[in-house]
Amino acid sequence: MASSQGNSESRSTRRSRAAGRQLPRPECLSDAGKGTRLQKFLATAGVDSRRNTEEFIRAGRVTVDGETVRNPATIVRPEEQDVSLDGERLLPPRYQYFLLNKPKGVVCTNRDPAGRPRAVDLVPAGDQRLFTVGRLDENTEGLLLVTNDGALAEHLAHPRYEVTRKYRVQVAGLPTPETLGELRHGMYFSDGFFRFQKIRILKRKGRSAFLELEMQEGKNREIRRLMARAGHKVMNLQRVAFGPLRLGRLELGAARELRSAELKELYDFVDNTPQKRAQRPRGNTKKIAKAAREAREKKAAAAERPQAAGRRGAARNVKSGSAAAGKKRPAKRTVKRKVKKKAGKRRPGRR
Repeated sequence: MASSQGNSESRSTRRSRAAGRQLPRPECLSDAGKGTRLQKFLATAGVDSRRNTEEFIRAGRVTVDGETVRNPATIVRPEEQDVSLDGERLLPPRYQYFLLNKPKGVVCTNRDPAGRPRAVDLVPAGDQRLFTVGRLDENTEGLLLVTNDGALAEHLAHPRYEVTRKYRVQVAGLPTPETLGELRHGMYFSDGFFRFQKIRILKRKGRSAFLELEMQEGKNREIRRLMARAGHKVMNLQRVAFGPLRLGRLELGAARELRSAELKELYDFVDNTPQKRAQRPRGNTKKIAKAAREAREKKAAAAERPQAAGRRGAARNVKSGSAAAGKKRPAKRTVKRKVKKKAGKRRPGRR
């Protein structure tokens, strides 16, 4: 019974993979007709990293249609040409896409001198060289996309495409509405301007709060640094969504291949991303920062209005008082003159 169940699961997995291979790739990800650089093709074919494949090419180990090529930037068309390494032909890669629920203590790099557990080790890669799309720091858990599709990884990970990332975070203390507003407006750091597109409180537990937030850039420890600046230390951080992908009920430390529907949704998401977002003006971040600064100044001005009104009222009172006093000055001078004249007369009996 168990064997028949295992066979059925393996058949369903094979059907899912076959359906994924039959899905047409978006034109923005395809190199058909344009060709690809030799160095890039060797890396996507699973030979090694781009840096190492460059050394293979310069050493004369790679041939294109029987001729040795030593320039890593040479444009090749693997569907039409014979690209070989040490005499063995390299075929275009079969792209794979895995959803991983990364646990804490696992790093996203493919090479770690410290020997820590790697995210790619939790995925059944086979003979393909896989890598993570973007990164989560060692103490963050949650959704990671692991693939060998470099073009797709660039579209999803690069900040210029503004792919939304959703997180759930537990922080120490209870953030006020003013604090949430500051986090939406953003803050300056030494390496850039950080902000949350959305942030809301899910629930409170003792002296901590659970938040849900969204952002479109994944800079180094951005969430932890923003929350620390706001006075709320991050206790637990989990990514639950990345673009159209959702973590769902995937167990911690488990990985699975994307389903056909998920892969189609991912392709549609990348294909429908406007190119204008990739060519946005450089000053966009400055405009956001300027708007945030103006909002803070407006808020501070609104808080000072009652005090300013009080100061203006006092000024009017002083002004009116001085005007009234100015009208009485001649009478005062007259009185002083009379006093002086009287003082000048000597009383009898005094010398």
